[in-house]
Amino acid sequence: MALETLKPQVSKILESSALSVEHRLEEVCSLLKDNVAYYDWVGFYFKNGDKNELKLSSYAGAPTDHTIIPFGKGICGQVAVSNQNFVVPDVAAQDNYIACSITVKAEIVVPLFINGENIGQIDIDSNTPDPFTEADERFLEWVNEQVAQILD
Repeated sequence: MALETLKPQVSKILESSALSVEHRLEEVCSLLKDNVAYYDWVGFYFKNGDKNELKLSSYAGAPTDHTIIPFGKGICGQVAVSNQNFVVPDVAAQDNYIACSITVKAEIVVPLFINGENIGQIDIDSNTPDPFTEADERFLEWVNEQVAQILD
């Protein structure tokens, strides 16, 4: 499914103020995982209070042991420090990769900002080698901009 066609559905989910923020984020994760063939695990990590670590929030996909990730560790931890998108076409080629599943071949992590501060990120694992394009980056940046509006 074309990423652009998912935007109205993402907006509708995030506007559902009767649902908790966590529930809305879980719905967004499920929507993306179920409608983008190469999105095999989708989750949001957020800064854990005053600690220099990320804590897993809502996600869709197989359960993970990686519910807390120190800043600088793995792809997610690196994005927490760099404030930059990180696209990994081949996780096996990354020295600082935290393996969640042996089936994961690629990963994309896009930071989520509120008032210029990196407060979290969306993390997507793919079992398909090198599937992510600039269109994925722009779409996920848009998703995070929409999420920031319900967190602010």
